Amino acid sequence: MALSPITRLLVRFVAVLACALALALPAGAQTADKKIVNSAADLPAFTYPIAVAPSALVADDRPNFDLLAAKVRSDIDSLLANYDIRDHGALRSLLEEKLELQILSGTEDAAALETADQIRSLEDKPDAKLLSGLTTRAIVAARSQAGATSGPAYQAAFKAAYAAALAPLPWGVVGSLLQQTKTTYDILTPAMMAGNIAARIDPGASKSHTLSNDSASLVIQSRYIVDVVIPAAPQGSAVIGALVAQHTVVKPDIWAAREMTLHAGDGLTAVRIAIWDSGTDVTMFPHQLYTDPAPKEFDPHGLAFDLSGMKTHGALAPLTPAQREAYPAAIDFLEGFSDLQSSIDSLAATVVKKRLARLKSADVGPFFQDLNMFAEFAHGTHVAGIALRGNPAARLVVARLTFDYKLVPTPPTEALVRRDVADYKIYVDYFRAHHVRVVNMSWGGSPAGVEDALEKNNIGKDAAERKAMAAKLFAIDRAGLYAALKSAPEILFVCSAGNSDADSGFNETMPASFALPNLLVAGATDQAGKEASFSSYGKTVLVDADGYHVDSTVPGGQHVRMSGTSMSAPNVTNLAGKLIALDPSLTPQQTIALIRAGATASDGGRLHNIDPKRSVELLRKQKSRSGAERLR
Repeated sequence: MALSPITRLLVRFVAVLACALALALPAGAQTADKKIVNSAADLPAFTYPIAVAPSALVADDRPNFDLLAAKVRSDIDSLLANYDIRDHGALRSLLEEKLELQILSGTEDAAALETADQIRSLEDKPDAKLLSGLTTRAIVAARSQAGATSGPAYQAAFKAAYAAALAPLPWGVVGSLLQQTKTTYDILTPAMMAGNIAARIDPGASKSHTLSNDSASLVIQSRYIVDVVIPAAPQGSAVIGALVAQHTVVKPDIWAAREMTLHAGDGLTAVRIAIWDSGTDVTMFPHQLYTDPAPKEFDPHGLAFDLSGMKTHGALAPLTPAQREAYPAAIDFLEGFSDLQSSIDSLAATVVKKRLARLKSADVGPFFQDLNMFAEFAHGTHVAGIALRGNPAARLVVARLTFDYKLVPTPPTEALVRRDVADYKIYVDYFRAHHVRVVNMSWGGSPAGVEDALEKNNIGKDAAERKAMAAKLFAIDRAGLYAALKSAPEILFVCSAGNSDADSGFNETMPASFALPNLLVAGATDQAGKEASFSSYGKTVLVDADGYHVDSTVPGGQHVRMSGTSMSAPNVTNLAGKLIALDPSLTPQQTIALIRAGATASDGGRLHNIDPKRSVELLRKQKSRSGAERLR
């Protein structure tokens, strides 16, 4: 059920592009006869028959694509007319797809502008709100001026319109999102888009000869990127590149000033922190490692389960000889991609761009599947490095789970889900037995992920049946994880909000949507404390922390910067561990209260950025007052 790191990266590519190509929501009043939608489960599922491979719909087959587009467009219009969708993210997704179809039609530019004009009232993030619809307007203006959808005249007109639209925007607000958008412009190719569909969707569709609405949406988006985005990508990249050069002042880093480093002389008590993740290279933390003095069925430093939910051994998943040989290059690639996101003109970034540009369609799937595997291999160690930073009292407990890195994942079954549920209890019972105080969970799952796995394995007769099957399986899984976390009220669990730029409650993401007194959910910001474009949100997300280009170690010792709520969660775990090291009597509720009390709210109160120094100072004041009262 876990979302792999590279999957989260790809999700962010989509989220960044969607923000840059933002569309509007209709402002019409809701009618009483509409069906109210409070969660993704309330929306219907659709199935679309197809006569060719989905990848052909992206690459060249326009007649069959138009047939699919007409059916999808009809269903989108029906949803908008008949359902009162309360979630902004879900509405944006529907309207994004409608806008793509409007632009792709070549005859609805005016309607597309009407769609784009209304989004600002429902965009939640300041940067996306400012950028809303600007790319769409530049595309439409260029088409009108050049009388074409590609070619030198169109590109010149797009560049001029895009530059004029971006020039007056406040760089401090939109800079990070534009830099990420530039990365998207720089790396996308038609071969990548067709190859991605071929690897992810073709296998299941080749058996069912159908697409779900989610898969159809990805096909449409991919066609839109090929036909509309890529022809203007060099110009879009050049415009943003000029702005990057113009605004050479680096955004202020609020996190360095808030950092709290503990020292051995601070009167610390050892605190056991479990990293429930893909595994950890324990050799990176020789002085911060918990060792069980009498291990029985598990390893000295923790426990591990394989992809089938069976007990296994090793703090870090083993690599084959071929994988070990390929690992250094994969880590260099991740580092180069991090540089690309920040518009850093490094050798590593150049290598990444050249490598992606050379990918043939048939190579895309294997390339990203391998990268998936290496990113997951590195993920737990990177998270651990963040969680243990600056805390000599921290003692790492490894709780290794196994993510499914394959583009066509293992088929979900009730037997596998129930085994996962049994494993949740074993993990948490282990934490309790070994007196773990804080557990970091930088992973999650949703019903949509189960539906996707079912479709890719051609399980279920249609999308509606898969939705029902996924709901049943996910309900078992969710209840099991919830019960396991609830059973350990003395342990503080910290989890990531997710990287889907969506409401975790609406999407039923677990564990981020759980409301438990011993669970703290973390959203992500950039170095200046501004909300990250990819960060999910919702009423359970109580604090935010640095999740953008966070430096940490990976297996073998190399340092790499990674982004995601996977990185913001361990920053919160880091603070929790330090507070408990200073006062081991703290309960999870008291620790959460100190973290929240020390956090600073953004204008409007949407974000609550942690401040370790303030939280530690609040703790010290509490202890001082308590000591004074005892003396009276």
